[in-house]
Amino acid sequence: QVRLVESGGGLVQAGGSLRLSCAASGIIFNINRMSWYRQAPGKQRELVAAIASDGITDYAYSVKGRFTISRDNAKNMVYLQMNSLTPEDTAVYYCAAQRLTVDGWNGNWGQGTMVTVSS
Repeated sequence: QVRLVESGGGLVQAGGSLRLSCAASGIIFNINRMSWYRQAPGKQRELVAAIASDGITDYAYSVKGRFTISRDNAKNMVYLQMNSLTPEDTAVYYCAAQRLTVDGWNGNWGQGTMVTVSS
């Protein structure tokens, strides 16, 4: 079991930046990727960014060039640097530790951290 704790959310003006952090603990040796998802009010949860165990990253089209995912394996930390934020980025952001199975990506989730971008 993996425990994930997110931090770094808050209120920021459009054009500003935030850095989210995710601290992972527990059994993490078989995790294939670490991801950030978000869920805006009334919308489905969506993948924002992911970083595989080999360091390869993937981003949602809407955040490419603005967000950067990174990891510090020694500290069991994952980060999401968010720049040039817009009100459309307002959402609860979740960290996920995922394994690829026959049913797709499965794993553990954090409790989420709220990001609010004001116009």
